[in-house]
Amino acid sequence: MVANGQGKAMAFSGLRGIGDELPPDYADHDPKDTRAQRRCGILLHPSSLPGEFGIGELGDEAFAFLDWLQSTGCTVWQVLPLGPPGRKGGEDGSPYAGADANCGNPLLLSLHELVKDGLLEISDLPAPLPFGKVDFEAVAKMKDPLIAKASINLVNSSDPLREDLDKFRTNPQISTWLETSALFAAIDDAIGAQYWWQWPEELRDRNTQALESAREKYHNFITQFIAVQFLFQRQWQAVHQYANSIGIRIIGDMPIYVGGHSADVWANRQMFELDPQTGAPAMVSGVPPDAFSETGQLWGSPLYNWKEMAKDRYSWWVKRMRRAFELFDEFRIDHFRGLGGYWAVDAASDTALNGKWLQGPGEDFFNAIRDAVGKLDIIAEDLGVLTPDVLALRKKIHAPGMAVLQFAFGGDADNSHLPHNHDVDLVIYTGTHDNDTVVGWWTKVGQAEGNHVRQYFKIESDKDVHWELIKGALSSVGLTAILPMQDLLGLGSEARMNTPATVSGNWAWRVGEVGFFSGLKAETTKLKEILRFYHRYPRHLIKKEKLAEAAQRE
Repeated sequence: MVANGQGKAMAFSGLRGIGDELPPDYADHDPKDTRAQRRCGILLHPSSLPGEFGIGELGDEAFAFLDWLQSTGCTVWQVLPLGPPGRKGGEDGSPYAGADANCGNPLLLSLHELVKDGLLEISDLPAPLPFGKVDFEAVAKMKDPLIAKASINLVNSSDPLREDLDKFRTNPQISTWLETSALFAAIDDAIGAQYWWQWPEELRDRNTQALESAREKYHNFITQFIAVQFLFQRQWQAVHQYANSIGIRIIGDMPIYVGGHSADVWANRQMFELDPQTGAPAMVSGVPPDAFSETGQLWGSPLYNWKEMAKDRYSWWVKRMRRAFELFDEFRIDHFRGLGGYWAVDAASDTALNGKWLQGPGEDFFNAIRDAVGKLDIIAEDLGVLTPDVLALRKKIHAPGMAVLQFAFGGDADNSHLPHNHDVDLVIYTGTHDNDTVVGWWTKVGQAEGNHVRQYFKIESDKDVHWELIKGALSSVGLTAILPMQDLLGLGSEARMNTPATVSGNWAWRVGEVGFFSGLKAETTKLKEILRFYHRYPRHLIKKEKLAEAAQRE
């Protein structure tokens, strides 16, 4: 794709010879107009939005957040994975322990939107809950029956919404994964085992007759499951389309691995490193010892059988990528380095210490995805153990990497996270969902690291350290800067989203009461000023404001 200014420049040079007359507006074209737009965004998962029923929802408060985001001059909203968190393994609401690679999380559905659609009565809604962190178990207990009731009403209705449901279910891009997900969920609900490899053999091994019998037996469950996913699609895409209409792109997040107890693994056993007899994971994911854990991080997701996947040009991944581009404008691949070289741990191990590095699919994988999907608008999460092959892979596919300011200090001047070492093709974060907040980090930082930060940013007072790091991120040459909402608000460790290598107490932070975003006057003004100062304020808004000023003067 050629920018307008670049196209004109090519036309000027390519259609005329030496000494030929140039067009009258030749000198009116500013080279700055052809530069890539610098931008800024906010990291905030939908579950953290305000809401009456114990969790953020895809309703009025999501639209209020987008309106506020536009008012600051930000043009990006980054979210965590939208899939349904697993409920059997103690994941405690983790969007990175999803039970399905392609489905949406029903707990994010707005109950008020279901009332607007005529699928619930206002009298069905529970009393608003006191504001607080998300209690995922309590939210599920309250919302699941209401969402089930809405799905039954939808299935039994005869209005146009039911026709839209039928179109959704028969869409070939959707049905290829949705029917399998629904069948898996139905069997899982009926049997109640912790893992699918503990199911009766005929269902575990996907005997054709047994599966057909299950489809008939659990017909109602399957139909309602699909209806719920349709409602999620409907509400999310309403939010997504509104974001785009006001100039905001949504960056999603794709965990590189999927949970072992999932429809994805059950239906594609040959694509994963599993025990050939039982289907239980044989080799699982993790990383060697790092800054978060002395024994490494043992994630436990089954590893991919990359040799098998390559035989059909990664068709399972193609479906997953298409779905992601349907939900998001671009997305981050979490643990990107696993596509270059990955840490493999025996499933019987208790820690990730005794793993080994294995070769990933590399450039061949991305060539296949680009050929099938047509684009690769991704961000590479290349944190942690970064080796030359992973950096080279990222550069070859033209994917921006990541830099995190909390990782920049306390070491040498060649630290790649320090702003003076940043490249244009980086996304700069003050911190990520796995970091403490800037304020929380600052209260625990060592003396040498703290002095480095003070010297680097010329900090004289600890009072507004979060704004100093925000300025550091926005001043970077990296084209995109992403700020966790907690850092914009200057919150402490109580607002941390996740602490790696811990199981409980994560993912529950919420931003505030209903109507919260209308009260962010000071933060809005300050962020807007900084975006202007570091040329991250959108060009079209600058031009619009200049035209308005000129009109007012006239």
